[in-house]
Amino acid sequence: MPRLDPVGQYEVTQIWPPDLTGEEQKQYLDEFNQFLTENGAEIVNQEVWGLRRLAYPIRKKEAGYYVYTEFRARASFIAQLRRYLQLRPFVMRELIVKLDKHAIEYNRRRQEKVRHQTPSEV
Repeated sequence: MPRLDPVGQYEVTQIWPPDLTGEEQKQYLDEFNQFLTENGAEIVNQEVWGLRRLAYPIRKKEAGYYVYTEFRARASFIAQLRRYLQLRPFVMRELIVKLDKHAIEYNRRRQEKVRHQTPSEV
């Protein structure tokens, strides 16, 4: 009997070093998105949160560049994604979370709110 490999919705937050150039950030983001899509994942939402102060130093850095991605993928892909992120020297930290129906709805409402804000409200 074949094993089930259900599709779920996940989010991954990455922290990159603060001293990356804009070109390096774009290159890493493009590389990450390509990895997701080449492996059958569908990107639902992506937000670049930018440079933020860290709660504690990571690799002797006091700040980090945050990138958030919400995607749909097969459960078997998550181990491959975790390994991919661990092998990238520019990823200081990563957190992958499987979303339940309540988190998916919350994210959808939050994205709608952001879309309808005027630039002065942001």
